[in-house]
Amino acid sequence: MAAAAVALATGCTAQAAGGGQSPATSGPSSSAPAAPATPAPSSGSPSASPTSDDKPSSTPSSSPTSAQPAGKVLMKDGDESKQVRELQARLRQIGYFDRAPTGFYGSITGKGVSAFQKKRGLPQTGSVDEVTWQRLVGMTREPTAAELKPSTSNALDTPDPRCMTGRVLCISKETRTLAWMIDGKVVSSMDVRFGSENTPTREGVFNVDRKVRDDWSKLYHTPMPYSMYFSRGQAVHYSADFAARGYNGGSHGCVNVRDRAKLAALFDEVKVGDKVVVHW
Repeated sequence: MAAAAVALATGCTAQAAGGGQSPATSGPSSSAPAAPATPAPSSGSPSASPTSDDKPSSTPSSSPTSAQPAGKVLMKDGDESKQVRELQARLRQIGYFDRAPTGFYGSITGKGVSAFQKKRGLPQTGSVDEVTWQRLVGMTREPTAAELKPSTSNALDTPDPRCMTGRVLCISKETRTLAWMIDGKVVSSMDVRFGSENTPTREGVFNVDRKVRDDWSKLYHTPMPYSMYFSRGQAVHYSADFAARGYNGGSHGCVNVRDRAKLAALFDEVKVGDKVVVHW
């Protein structure tokens, strides 16, 4: 009983966890089919808005008898730029990129590009050449600011009814997001992760009972900046481990936030006594 009391009193921090989602590691094919001497004519002008044909097919399409030759490479693995961010946003519009744009061209982006090229009958290089870019631009619309830099990697959950009145930290385990809400309106939002199977984050309705700007876990000997405690030793706090490893780890029960700047601003707004709702 004494050991349990110490654990509750000293908070929690990150730990390795097998339950987190691992990012895709497989990259695009490095080889592309040889280009024919004469490019095949286009099957039709691209649509101005996405259609069902723009979605990745679950059944591999048959290889075309001829493919359009690749032009100058505009974006490739390892690049980082505003154009790469736009590429990811456009791919996301039609189902070839399933996360928030980062502006960095890695293996996940390359895999999405390769799948798009396969569906269009283009050489599957995994890099964006002039032909691939023109086809993608013709089939999508210009991304909005919210699409280029969304507030969270995951879409916000529909607010729990208990979040619709007053000042609330509305935390969804389903979408792994935290929404700061005032009188039913979302003021800010951020990605979060939770405790592992052995140290789960408690669900229910709570209140912020104390705030510590520069806290330290005596139990796990790690920093817990911007801690907002809501259920005994469990708190919302910044996690450097979450920022570095994403969902490949977990907390010891706390709600981890990986965007330090956002949490710092939220910490200044939240008051002791504000409601906290943790739900599925």
